[in-house]
Amino acid sequence: MTYQAVSSTAQNRADFDDRSLVIVDDDRSFAQRLARAMETRGFEVTVAETIDEGRRVLSEASPAYAVVDMRVGNGNGLDLIYQLKQRRPDARPIILTGYGNIASAVSAIKLGAIDYLAKPADADDIYAALTAPPDTRPQPPVNPMSAERVRWEHIQRVYELCGRNVSETARRLNMHRRTLQRILSKRAPV
Repeated sequence: MTYQAVSSTAQNRADFDDRSLVIVDDDRSFAQRLARAMETRGFEVTVAETIDEGRRVLSEASPAYAVVDMRVGNGNGLDLIYQLKQRRPDARPIILTGYGNIASAVSAIKLGAIDYLAKPADADDIYAALTAPPDTRPQPPVNPMSAERVRWEHIQRVYELCGRNVSETARRLNMHRRTLQRILSKRAPV
């Protein structure tokens, strides 16, 4: 399959005509439920459970849409976003994560993700993000972040800046290493 340059209007129409979707998530039951839900909405779905499977799928085909978990096993879903956008610049990928933080959201958007959704996200939210017109922006959240969430976001940002090194992060935050490990092992507070 080859893709050629076309006008912006025609390209936007083509985005919605090609309904190929890849879902990359290591949570098998979630990926299967989402795949069924997206198939009922008219998508042609392929599911991958590992980063390597995702790379293989993306090397064989360039889907128009992608739903990629941020952390798949020991891999990083951002690598797949980058690979997809290199192969198909008009693709509309989104990132799902249970460990969301501002730094990774910014990285995802810079790499070409059109949205960044926190788990648990339902099929309606994912569908809305995938099919939103390209020039629309997501609505700001109705409820601001709690103080615990702001603290957690800051810890996650420093952790990412330290190359995911727990000892260095604990030193920079002036925090005991075990306390930091406990915080990092939990999901984000609401």
